[in-house]
Amino acid sequence: MSSSTSPEPVHRVAVVAFDGISPFHLSVPCMVFGPDMAGPGMPPFRLQVCASEAGPLRTTAGFTIAATHRLTALAQAQTVIVPSWRDTAEPVPPALLQALRRAHARGARIVGLCVGAFVLAEAGLLDGRPATTHWHLAGEFARRFPQVDVKADVLYVDDGDVLTSAGTAAGIDCCLHLLRGIAGADLAAHVARRMVVAPHRQGGQAQYVEQPLPRSGADERLAAVMGWALARLDEAHSLDALAARAAMSRRSFTRHFRQATGTTVLQWLQNQRLARAQRLLETSTKPIEAVAAEAGFGSALSLRQLFAARLATSPSQYRKAFRAG
Repeated sequence: MSSSTSPEPVHRVAVVAFDGISPFHLSVPCMVFGPDMAGPGMPPFRLQVCASEAGPLRTTAGFTIAATHRLTALAQAQTVIVPSWRDTAEPVPPALLQALRRAHARGARIVGLCVGAFVLAEAGLLDGRPATTHWHLAGEFARRFPQVDVKADVLYVDDGDVLTSAGTAAGIDCCLHLLRGIAGADLAAHVARRMVVAPHRQGGQAQYVEQPLPRSGADERLAAVMGWALARLDEAHSLDALAARAAMSRRSFTRHFRQATGTTVLQWLQNQRLARAQRLLETSTKPIEAVAAEAGFGSALSLRQLFAARLATSPSQYRKAFRAG
């Protein structure tokens, strides 16, 4: 009798469309999980765009689309994504709210991108949970849903079975984060390269940066120092030493750094070291102690403490769950 390998199970992703949807918001999950971005080793995804309304759906760009699936697709999906909503003041159709609740109750991961977070909140899926939305609507979100712990200044919030993101491009970061968790860092990086976007931004990074592009010699020196530090994450870096390398005062360096990244120097270093450790755990067999040293944590204990605080798991369990291959 010849042996055969069982096919890898399909991961179903249902994206909820609606009349009056923004084409960009709809395209984000479709690009990340759709067949155009598939790479070698990519687990099989079945992307289904569904809607509660029948017939062609109008978009904000003036053309129409046809959603070939109805809300019954949510009953089979492992991941359900609400990419936006047409009006924060408009009640969500009861059928959609019920479909989301049922999908969540049976174990599906539910994602609200941008204003889609309002839909999840109205369904009661964010009660007592941290969540975010577009910074411009965060105040309204907090007033409408006081039972939600609103994080107004982050890119996305991963609360396990429920995720929310800030507006527009932050939806890309959130979807790549989802893909990374399902398929690993290498495949998420492959999709990011195809889309020509940053492969990984931590969800806690600020969603609104006053000065995103270098506009002076000081900003160019800052970018050079950041690149230098990234190539040497295994070394200790003090704020004063980095400021001196940029030929700035400590105060000026700190101010320019926050303007450019939306976070502090120490938090940025921690985020980069965490991402490096995740990639090493996924793509190598190096001992935990070696991963900690190469990522700049100094000790395996420090690495374990950060994984417990930020990812609610241990490095060993993370490797078992997410290591490629």
